Amino acid sequence: MCIVRTCAEYAVALRLAGDGCCFTSLSRSVAGTEQMKFPSRTVKPMSPSDFLDKLMGRTSGYDARIRPNFKGPPVNVTCNIFINSFGSITETTMDYRLNVFLRQQWNDPRLAYKEYPDDSLDLDPSMLDSIWKPDLFFANEKGANFHEVTTDNKLLRIFQNGNVLYSIRLTLVLSCPMDLKNFPMDIQTCSMQLESFGYTMNDLIFQWLDEGPVQVADDLMLPQFVLKEEKDLGYCTKHYNTGKFTCIEVKFHLERQMGYYLIQMYIPSLLTVILSWVSFWINMDAAPARVGLGITTVLTMTTQSSGSRASLPKVSYVKAIDIWMAVCLLFVFAALLEYAAVNFVSRQHKEFFRLRKRMREEQKSEEQMAQENQVYYFNAYGVEPCVLGGDGPLSETAAMFSGLPPGHALFEIRRRFVDRAKRIDTISRAVFPLSFLVFNVIYWFTYKVLWHEDIHVTQ
Repeated sequence: MCIVRTCAEYAVALRLAGDGCCFTSLSRSVAGTEQMKFPSRTVKPMSPSDFLDKLMGRTSGYDARIRPNFKGPPVNVTCNIFINSFGSITETTMDYRLNVFLRQQWNDPRLAYKEYPDDSLDLDPSMLDSIWKPDLFFANEKGANFHEVTTDNKLLRIFQNGNVLYSIRLTLVLSCPMDLKNFPMDIQTCSMQLESFGYTMNDLIFQWLDEGPVQVADDLMLPQFVLKEEKDLGYCTKHYNTGKFTCIEVKFHLERQMGYYLIQMYIPSLLTVILSWVSFWINMDAAPARVGLGITTVLTMTTQSSGSRASLPKVSYVKAIDIWMAVCLLFVFAALLEYAAVNFVSRQHKEFFRLRKRMREEQKSEEQMAQENQVYYFNAYGVEPCVLGGDGPLSETAAMFSGLPPGHALFEIRRRFVDRAKRIDTISRAVFPLSFLVFNVIYWFTYKVLWHEDIHVTQ
């Protein structure tokens, strides 16, 4: 095998060999010589940094202060939210707290590209300052904060056609005016309003995403409420002196679970009312026991009624829990008054004996005065006095009891009044439970059936 390096060597090789044994080596040598003299010119790919500088850097001419389609049609911003947590619904301040992922999508033709092979670019959150963003804010917000642990919880994604996806994680405290007339069997409707602050509808329009505009975490649970699946989406366009501004809203329907209130308020008050009925079976002569029981139940109901209002705002209308507590307090107070009536009736025989004794004393006094007057009269005219009968005039108090049968035994009189008092206890044993049962039927039917259906129809 021969090796040819130059043209002179090629000629010598022809003369020596006389044939084409080295043509292959010659062609390779020539190709290698050309390759050494004329290297290939390959295009170096653009680095990501150069690409971003060209797309939205200082050399790109992109101005983040100017909205897309400037002086043209408004920018359509599509929004959707993902609810990560929902809770801390407070009646006293009438607000609720939730953690959401807010996602906004719009098209910015200035950010369309073809130089980079990827369909989309996930950029660092620091690049958000380099592009235009909608001026969205929450109209019914009381407080909000971003999340920066361990880094800013923000996402920026740009697509080849210029579409921009902007996602951010927020914790919000939003206002929620509540109607507590049906508390604690109420259904509250809390809204979230997303509005533009500076751009009118000529420049910016918000709209909900067609598929899955409001998403909820699968493991989301609320301590006192149930978040219903149906959510009302709508528009709440605002008209101010400065113009008409775009606004979209979502309404959450929250149904209160009254298990806590059954355990803490309804059942204890119910047992207190039943406890007040125990006095109907206690001997009416045991005044300390019955009075002590009645006062204890009244004070207990007063404390429970105050506790039920401690966690609620000072509203001017009557709530369902107020009606329950008021009626329970009325029942235990009526039970205490019932013993006062029993005690009063049972002591009427003593009053009768006292009046009868006074009647006799008055009768004796009148007879004595009549005899003295007669003696004085007869002595004055020289006539011998005579003994008169004891049927003198009776006083009004004596006349009240003149209709009693003659020779009526005192214990019979006492037994009559005591039986009347016992009859009051016997009647109360049936009247109090039945009347409280009727109240319960009316109360629960009204608030759990009638008003519950009216709320569902209204919503």
